[in-house]
Amino acid sequence: MDLAPGRATGAGADELERAAEAALRPRSLDEFVGQRVVRDQLSLVLDAAVGRGAPPDHVLLSGPPGLGKTTLAMIIAAELATSLRVTSGPAIQHAGDLAAVLSSLDEGEVLFIDEIHRLARPAEELLYVAMEDFRVDIIVGKGAGASAIPLSLPRFTVVGATTRAGLLPAPLRDRFGFTGHLDFYSAEELERVLVRSARLLGADLAPDAAVEIAGRSRGTPRIANRLLRRVRDWAQVRGDGSLDLQAAHAALDVYQVDALGLDRLDRAVLTALCTRFGGGPVGLTTLAVTVGEEPETVETVAEPYLVREGLVGRTPRGRVATPAAWQHLGLTPPAEASTLFS
Repeated sequence: MDLAPGRATGAGADELERAAEAALRPRSLDEFVGQRVVRDQLSLVLDAAVGRGAPPDHVLLSGPPGLGKTTLAMIIAAELATSLRVTSGPAIQHAGDLAAVLSSLDEGEVLFIDEIHRLARPAEELLYVAMEDFRVDIIVGKGAGASAIPLSLPRFTVVGATTRAGLLPAPLRDRFGFTGHLDFYSAEELERVLVRSARLLGADLAPDAAVEIAGRSRGTPRIANRLLRRVRDWAQVRGDGSLDLQAAHAALDVYQVDALGLDRLDRAVLTALCTRFGGGPVGLTTLAVTVGEEPETVETVAEPYLVREGLVGRTPRGRVATPAAWQHLGLTPPAEASTLFS
């Protein structure tokens, strides 16, 4: 989970962010941009279920934040013409909490569990039985006199979303009949997302501005839509209302999002690596102290994108800056930097 959703390029989202996203969400698989393989597979699963007149298999969606897992859960419910019940792993800390949710489901309803890997263990064990046998055991009494009363449940579909599929226990993962992994978007796909979002916002987005915003969006639709709204704000307040290339450049400069999509924290990490430590290697804790952040923030918020873009390397001795990092900062690497990866 992104620890800094307030960043312009943070993939996490708070309540206000989610409210802004709601108006831009596609309502069907046909409207959903990108993720072609997952869309095709999911379409087959849903069409077959509708044809049989029965709920589909349980669905697990995995991938980094901001790629559309929640949107797909909403689309699944819409395609099945049923309602969606939404909860999250951190919100269910006791088996009784989950039992209350499950016992209130209607026939064919979709239960969406976000961050499902963070379910408490007792709730996980209850969910195993509910997903497979559509029943829960209600414990009545305490101690030696306690007894379990089985409660039958209507057939329902669980849609689980996780950013860390590796943390899901195997018994839970095996109960999902369909698993889809969402990948980062290409620049062309993000341009299509931006054009659609601008149309829904009633804004006229210039093609070159769409290209510019897409290139700085880290392959993530949530970030692309967020930057689009910031460009719209700049055009409204400081420009002439046009979402053109000039407005895009000016707005992204204000929010310190550079040509690669790096923000203040990302550049602080790169600058510290290159100027304070000669390119590394340097330990995570030392690097975090240098940029004034917690180690977990650096590791989970800034580092994944820097590593994915080939700007930072992780070695047994610590983090190192790659030649691309020096080049991006406009710095000349020292001669010994060429031996960092050897």
